[in-house]
Amino acid sequence: MTTDGAVQHDPPSSLSAHEWIALLFDEGSFDEAFTGVPTPDPLNFEDSQPYAARILEARKASGGDEAVLVGLATIGGQRVIAAVSDFRFIGGSMGYAVGERVVHAMDRAASAKVPFVALTCSGGARMQEGMVALLQMSKTVAAAARLHEAHIPMISVLAHPTTGGVYASYATQADVIVAERGAMIGFAGPRVRAVHDEDEPREALFAEDLLEAGQVDAVVARESIRDTLITLVSLMRPTPAVDPDLLPPAVQPRNLPSGWAAVQAARHPDRPRALAYIRGLTADYFPFRGDREGADDPALVGGLARLGDTNVVVIGQERGDLSLSGPRHDGRVSAAGYRKARRLMRLAERLQLPLVTFIDTPGAHDGIADEAAGLAGAISECLATMSRLTTPCVSVVIGEGGSGGALALTVADRILMQQNAMFAITSPEGAAAILFRDRERAPEVADALGVSAADLLALGAIDTVVAEPAGGAHADPDGAIRLLRPALRRALTEAMRGRGPQRRSRREQRVRVIGVPNNHAAAALLRNIGDVLGDAAGALGSRFRRRVEEVPAVEPDPEPAGQAGS
Repeated sequence: MTTDGAVQHDPPSSLSAHEWIALLFDEGSFDEAFTGVPTPDPLNFEDSQPYAARILEARKASGGDEAVLVGLATIGGQRVIAAVSDFRFIGGSMGYAVGERVVHAMDRAASAKVPFVALTCSGGARMQEGMVALLQMSKTVAAAARLHEAHIPMISVLAHPTTGGVYASYATQADVIVAERGAMIGFAGPRVRAVHDEDEPREALFAEDLLEAGQVDAVVARESIRDTLITLVSLMRPTPAVDPDLLPPAVQPRNLPSGWAAVQAARHPDRPRALAYIRGLTADYFPFRGDREGADDPALVGGLARLGDTNVVVIGQERGDLSLSGPRHDGRVSAAGYRKARRLMRLAERLQLPLVTFIDTPGAHDGIADEAAGLAGAISECLATMSRLTTPCVSVVIGEGGSGGALALTVADRILMQQNAMFAITSPEGAAAILFRDRERAPEVADALGVSAADLLALGAIDTVVAEPAGGAHADPDGAIRLLRPALRRALTEAMRGRGPQRRSRREQRVRVIGVPNNHAAAALLRNIGDVLGDAAGALGSRFRRRVEEVPAVEPDPEPAGQAGS
């Protein structure tokens, strides 16, 4: 550390592109492509020497003919298209040839339907090509957008150093961004920053700083980057649905609590939390960090994982030590946390991976600063994003489902709820304060609000109640995970049936029929939905009508005497 307390960084040495290729990919698998792209000299640039002479020197120093090598490779036996920067070639700078090679590689990845991996180490846009070099930023970002539209995974590895136009273009367009430990990363490097104020220290940001700010997902030691890439490439591949006949049956719950008893059980301090379920139910969990807008909320966790044989995106509200003043704010998610959740939802859609969410929050983090940061809008955007998803979605209420802060993650094809969990329009205390201005009446209000799993199953707001061990999940957390596994896998298999537009229609229909006052109105509503949404939705509407028609009709109350015809 320096005398002022700042961390003293010791950046790693730079490697050539060939050295990076040998470190990351299967031996002998890299097949270089697009080597015929020429390096132009649009400005006839000359400073200390002609540009052409500088290119020749760079080729001798790096062993390559440009600042990026692209080609087909395998990593852990998995095919990828890769673009690997070379800092020894004029600082890994991006000019026309670099931009063209990267674009060709992305387009090839899209057509071949294999993941794209970019390793960047660059000083930015190449000064010797002027505006031509700057325009490569927009060209490579457009290619990345085409890659996303084709549902092709993209992974960036930010090696030391990654700055300027490369960092502000294709390097940050990836679905997952991994940074090399100790790497200097930023749009403006120390030299550029010093131009604005010669008296200001030439400060820089490093990988660890960006992890804290939620701008990268992981910081990994150089020797571990290959293993990280192998895991990521494996997790980002869609997997087929499992035959439900191969899944074990779920245990049926008994003795469902109601009202205030459910609230007390859901709030037990020893209940397992979201991370316990994610780690216990899945393999190869790779957590993501940040909303990509400058913040990471630890109350919202999520990333890629494997549930049984199925690759999924997971999201959870993590309560940590149940302290509002702790780093996880007792699971009260901020605007940044909901933006992070939306980012993960969009990733699930882009990669066509099922989404699994774990709900456990007393409500959103709703302080004045949170309101000013766009909390309501962030919750609304989560609801809108989930409602538009065509990929399968399953939500599990594992503890306390509090108001819109919980609902933001539960617009799903299947909603599961543990037998001792609760879900409410607001906390019973809050409802008592609103209705009676007396928080002490919370137990009475909890009974009236219908917050228990049994109440919500009868309402049709959830699909399944999941059994807990004797004494509750807090008495046997490992047992609670074991009991949830078959129910979750079966729900996921059910959600994976059909096509994306059908799932979207089903989600909308299920919400519209909840609360319909009588069977005749429900049938009319569903007929109207069927007309609007087409044959697929109509067939689903028929299924809902059959369910509704099983409920006895409610006869209207007789008119009071003397009121007929009034």
